[in-house]
Amino acid sequence: MVGENPPMARGRIIVIEDEPDILEVIRYNLVREGFKVDAVRDGEAGLAAVRAAAPDLVLLDLMLPGLDGLEICRRLKEDPLTRPMPIVMVTAKDAEADIVLGLGVGADDYVTKPFSPRELLARVNAVLRRGPLRDAAGGGERIVREGVMVDLSRHELLVDGRAAQPTATELRLLHVLASHPGRVFTRDQLLTRVIGQSATVVDRNIDVHVLAIRKMLGPYRDLVETIRGVGYRFRDADA
Repeated sequence: MVGENPPMARGRIIVIEDEPDILEVIRYNLVREGFKVDAVRDGEAGLAAVRAAAPDLVLLDLMLPGLDGLEICRRLKEDPLTRPMPIVMVTAKDAEADIVLGLGVGADDYVTKPFSPRELLARVNAVLRRGPLRDAAGGGERIVREGVMVDLSRHELLVDGRAAQPTATELRLLHVLASHPGRVFTRDQLLTRVIGQSATVVDRNIDVHVLAIRKMLGPYRDLVETIRGVGYRFRDADA
């Protein structure tokens, strides 16, 4: 494992990647941005490094010697100590099924090879800016974005000051998305997070609820974006 400690470091990132050239490109650009970087080239060592160092973010290749990236991600997300840690998968496997699978085991984002260093840095910064996944049911968090206000505790959705009439499921679904702008959720992930409010929700019914939410949002309907073949996200404020 090779470490770099630049001055004024912004945080620690562990990169688990077995291709030396790609690993060096990633490491170089992250260090130049002010991150501390630990580079690891196999799955077992990578998992051990993450557990030992508790980094701010993990960049994880899928195809690795030893443990593959999916298994590493799954183990990290099953452990309460490492579950909040953001994970960005970086891989040549770009089929929709692979993306859904990666997000389904808990990855926060998915970057496919080949990629530009600028794109990778943008995605890393966006994930770090979001912070760990929060439980939308915790407290009465109020979210305001453009002309939209969502208040889960008061069961209130205002659009340009006018009250809309969402169901409990629709409001919770919108709150989950709006609480994590820029984060892509698969339908299964959204289903898991709203099922407590409605036992009648099934996978593809998520699409129906999103259509209803967009209709209520009116001129702000584009805040809820469709990621084809994957799921949905709430548009990042910087997008």
